[in-house]
Amino acid sequence: MQEWIIQTMNQFGYIGIMLLIAIENIFPPIPSEVILTFGGFLTTYTEMKVWGVIIAATIGAVIGALVLYGVGRFFPPERIEGWLDGRLGQILHFKREDVERAAQWFTNKGKITVFVCRFVPIIRSLISIPAGMTKMSMGVFLLYTTAGTFLWNTVLVHLGVFAGESWERIADYVDVYAHATLIVLIIVFVIGAIVFYKTRIAKKNKEEV
Repeated sequence: MQEWIIQTMNQFGYIGIMLLIAIENIFPPIPSEVILTFGGFLTTYTEMKVWGVIIAATIGAVIGALVLYGVGRFFPPERIEGWLDGRLGQILHFKREDVERAAQWFTNKGKITVFVCRFVPIIRSLISIPAGMTKMSMGVFLLYTTAGTFLWNTVLVHLGVFAGESWERIADYVDVYAHATLIVLIIVFVIGAIVFYKTRIAKKNKEEV
């Protein structure tokens, strides 16, 4: 995949970077660290400019985020609540109230969450979906998405410039950070799920008694 990414960027320049980052936001397994650090390296021996790479990458990221935001709009909390009222809710031990609380939390904390999550691998893409589900204002979503993405892109592109021909080492370091962050998130999710289900089952048993 890395060779294909490099070939695309060499051939199409800014447009290639924009399209690759847009795809990366929709399909997180595509490594943005390779795109951005190599993009920074490209500016050291081609006519491409650092801020051109950053802006192209930011536009691509916003396009990808808007696609997932649109996906989220098709699955509003009300629709999920309807699913949980049936057999699915009984199997998962989720209730309508759980969705309402989650939606309320995101409504209150969504702005900073969208911004901060732009620095977290995998989550930086997926966070657009709950933003759409809770009908976050399009303007607010674009503002915080653009700001967080712009900072992430700026750091990685400049690291690529600084590393020069050793840009792959930077990409490898960021890849390690991405995997470590993902492992931590999985552990937190598993622990949270266990605590949630234990609490829910204990409450259910108490009600039955």
